[in-house]
Amino acid sequence: MRAVRPGNVVPLPEGTTFLEAALIEPLACVVNGNREARIAVGDVVVIVGAGPIGLLHLQLARLSGASRVVVAEIRAPRLGAAKELGADVVVDSAAEDPAARIREETGGRGCDVVITACSDASAQQECIRWLAPYGRVCFFGGLPQDDSEVSLDTNAIHYKNLLVTGVTGGSLYDFRIAARLIASKRVDVARIISHVYPLSDMALAFQQAMRREAMKVVLQQDREAGDQPR
Repeated sequence: MRAVRPGNVVPLPEGTTFLEAALIEPLACVVNGNREARIAVGDVVVIVGAGPIGLLHLQLARLSGASRVVVAEIRAPRLGAAKELGADVVVDSAAEDPAARIREETGGRGCDVVITACSDASAQQECIRWLAPYGRVCFFGGLPQDDSEVSLDTNAIHYKNLLVTGVTGGSLYDFRIAARLIASKRVDVARIISHVYPLSDMALAFQQAMRREAMKVVLQQDREAGDQPR
């Protein structure tokens, strides 16, 4: 009860399915990252990674007033989902230089915000040079603990007045915001769930997730497992 009284139990808003509720926690983390990135009306935002987290960041950037959202991803098939969810520009990073494309899209100025929604050291290193003066970068995706050191151009950070931040997790406040965003359909999490498995197929679900071809893989009770999303 000591955990319940302060409000740590959040009732599901009316109309929210259990499948959608499974995405409240990751969306809460994204809400935290979105706040720290300080996205403002009219900003050009670049999101590196078009996995589930990147697609949540994409939707929140749009809600925060970004005038243009660019999504870069090395797995070309994922870029279609980004386009469907509102990305203005998608960049196949395996075939195209994101820096050149960002310069083209911004008239050489650079972007206002970069969010690295992936665990890639080169993305963290390179994105500093994509930013316009007074730009912000949020390192949202962490790196392996035994390989987490990245060389950054500190002169670029210094002379361009850049803000570099990183976040992990989200607060109870962020959780409640995420629940409201999902209930109001302002953030579409159903499109991010690609596979639903009953608990009896847990091993198969983990195999699917480890292939990194799916988006979000959700487990639910056998009696509730039904149609596959999308």
